[in-house]
Amino acid sequence: MIIVKTREEIELMRESALVVSKTLGMLAKEVKPGVTTSKLDKMAEEFIREQGAIPGFLGLYDCPSTLLCSTNEAVVHGLPTNVPLKEGDIVSIDCGAIKNEFYGDHAYTFEIGEVAPETRKLLQVTKESLYLGIRELKVGNRVGDVGFAIQNYCEAQGYGVVRELVGHGLGKKMHEDPEMPNYGKRGRGKKFIEGMVVAIEPMINMGTHKVKQLNDGWTIVTLDGQPSAHFEHDVAIVDGKPEILSTFAYVYEALGITSNEEDEFRQRALVL
Repeated sequence: MIIVKTREEIELMRESALVVSKTLGMLAKEVKPGVTTSKLDKMAEEFIREQGAIPGFLGLYDCPSTLLCSTNEAVVHGLPTNVPLKEGDIVSIDCGAIKNEFYGDHAYTFEIGEVAPETRKLLQVTKESLYLGIRELKVGNRVGDVGFAIQNYCEAQGYGVVRELVGHGLGKKMHEDPEMPNYGKRGRGKKFIEGMVVAIEPMINMGTHKVKQLNDGWTIVTLDGQPSAHFEHDVAIVDGKPEILSTFAYVYEALGITSNEEDEFRQRALVL
């Protein structure tokens, strides 16, 4: 059952999402060669609590960490480790927070130093596909319209679209209806309605779309060992159109990146 949110609840969810966005922005300054994801995890927990929020992943489904850090061939759900990040790595940092009883859930894939050009292209295409998917989140469209937009764009460039893991509805629970696959057919699936809030999160592999789970019971990796990218936004339907509640602006500020990619999905300017 889809749980529709009021305008007031959507604004509370924006606060939750922005806690995560600010956390990712803080981490963007720290993600560099030699740093361990365990250290990043501790920093994130402290930062989230300083914002008057609670880590959303810690303890959820017995998750032992605040962050899920997935490096190189890891797609998602990687547990933080004491292995230092090295030049040329990529790492998806997925983070959740609870504020005002609502979840924020948000992810960004970072480059560690200089990465290979083909890896940088994978990240670029994956992030571009996220916004193509968001554009389809409007009243009258269906789940398959979002999935089709992401799948069509990424597969046309030779990438594999993960099937086993999907985006999801978001609210007072981390995972609500509907499931939001990154593949699908136009006009299929549940119809979008005013007040829906979902997490859209393309997980795109450089090679095969097939994945497997490691023995830690968490980490999902590509079957062929090639890199995978993952970007995620929290998005509401407001006045029939997609409204992004999270932002990469804090990450971009830390990294010195200029972008207007989110502008079309905001009814009012974001104040950092």
